[in-house]
Parts: sequence; structure tokens; C-alpha cells
Amino acid sequence: MTPEQLKGVISSGLLSFPVTHFHPDGSFNRASYQKHVAWLSQYDAAALFAAGGTGEFFSLLPEEVGNVVQAAKEASGTTPIISGCGYGTEIAKEIAARAEKAGADGLLLLPHYLITGPQEGLYRHVKAVCEATGLGVIVYNRDNSVLKTQTLQRLADDCPNLIGFKDGTGKVDLVREITATLGDRLCYVGGMPTHELFAEALYGAGVTTYSSAVFNFVPELALRFFNALRGGDRETVQTILEEFFFPFARLRDRQPGYAVSAIKAGVRIAGFEPGPVRPPLTDLSVEETDMLRSLFDRARADARRDEPVARTG
Repeated sequence: MTPEQLKGVISSGLLSFPVTHFHPDGSFNRASYQKHVAWLSQYDAAALFAAGGTGEFFSLLPEEVGNVVQAAKEASGTTPIISGCGYGTEIAKEIAARAEKAGADGLLLLPHYLITGPQEGLYRHVKAVCEATGLGVIVYNRDNSVLKTQTLQRLADDCPNLIGFKDGTGKVDLVREITATLGDRLCYVGGMPTHELFAEALYGAGVTTYSSAVFNFVPELALRFFNALRGGDRETVQTILEEFFFPFARLRDRQPGYAVSAIKAGVRIAGFEPGPVRPPLTDLSVEETDMLRSLFDRARADARRDEPVARTG
């Protein structure tokens, strides 16, 4: 898949991040992970991000990223796989090479490690990673790595394989300036934690797709919300927010890191064995898991009343 083809694919529909499955001892559980990825690939996601943020990229060794990507490619059928990438420039270049060798269709460049650099430093970092791979690259604006409009324009001019911008800041003014300035040069992806809570506001700013973490365990609900958003069905959007996403967010906000831990717990409730999260994250308590199970049961009951959205071809 060429970078330009990947850009078109990403713009076409909902995206998601499979959690990375671990054995109880913390090692990668390839078989369980592939079973989950194969199940997700039955649904109409435009692409899946392997070893992304929800996939605990931050706790994986570079060689593990390659192993996770390869496992995802083997299990995903025709669904494109985009690999997480990040840390310092040299490590990011190494991960990019491993991901490309493992068969990734593209890269999501997550924020570099720890420090906040000036715009010139961010430009050089992203450019170096883009030049190290033939894959299409999506840059993730978040935390200590926030590109301004002029820097992103420079990168778009200098890096033909930079094909996407993902926002994790929620700064609507910056996002709107970027989408207005760069237009269709890039595709624009929403990347706030539980992005459905921000989807309406950022959709109006030109972010027409996003990555859904809850797709991991309630894909029917995630797709119904996405289709309602794109179709202008505000009543359905409002209902799903009130019945699922607002209470889910309250549960997620109980502890730092639950944006990942709650998703892994949901995957377990859905009948898979994703294993524990790796430190420094912690798993949900029994009480919190029961709260999530109630939301899951309601979502599944609602899904049974809707038309099927699984792929038929």
C-alpha cells in the first residue's frame, strides 16, 4: 500500500487500536492477540493500529513492536495495519524499520520521550523518521510533541510520505488552523482519549475520522456512533453518549491509566484473554469490572436490536 493509498483508506472510516495481549507473566500472548484481531477485522474498521497507545506501545521493547505488528498482519485479513512508533529519534527510526519489515502498512508517530523540544527540533525529529521509511506516516500531536501549523506545513512540503495528522490536544483553534491551512494534503484523525466525547466538536473543525478504543470490545456500538456522527443523526449520538460514553468516562477517570486498563477489561468481558496491563498501569478492581460489565451488557442488548455491521465479504 502506497502512502497515498493509505491516506485514502484512513479517511474512509473508523479506526481502532487493539490492546496488546500478555500472558500472566507479562510476555506477549500471540495466539490470544491474533484471535482478537481476527474478530475485530470482521467489522468495518478502515484500519487497525497495532502496538499503539491503547496497545501499550509505551511498555513494549522495539523488537516486541515488530512481533506485535507481524502477528496483527497475519490475523487481520484485508484490514490495513498501522504500527505505533516513537521514543527518541534513533529508537523511532529503528522501530520504523522493524515495523516495515514486519509488514506494516503505515506508521503512527507517537510523541518522543520525556522532554519538550522547540519547533525546529520537532521538525527534525519527524523528518528523520519519515526519511527512514517508505511507509506512510501519521504524526500524533499530543503532550510534549505539539507541532504548530507552520512546522506541519514545512514537514508536509519536505516529506511526501507524511500523510496524516492525529490530534490528541483537543485544541480546536489549532486543529482548525491546521485543517484550513493544509487542506487535503493530509488526512485528519481524532485521537483524544475516548474520542467519542470530543467527536462532534472536532468533526466541525475538519477531523472527519478518529480512533475508537471501545471498538476493542463493543465494535457494533462504536460503529453505530461513528455512522450517526457522519450521518448527522444527533439524536443517536446524544443517546449513545448518555447511555454509554459518559458513564464509561466516569469509570475511566477513577485512576490514571484507566483509559487503557478499562479497554483491556472490556476485552476480557467480551470473552477474550488479553492478560494484565504492564506496569506502571494497574488493572480495574472487581467492583469496577462489574460496573463496566453492566455497560457492556446494555451495549450488546442494543446491538442485537440493530442491523448487523459485520463484514460479509
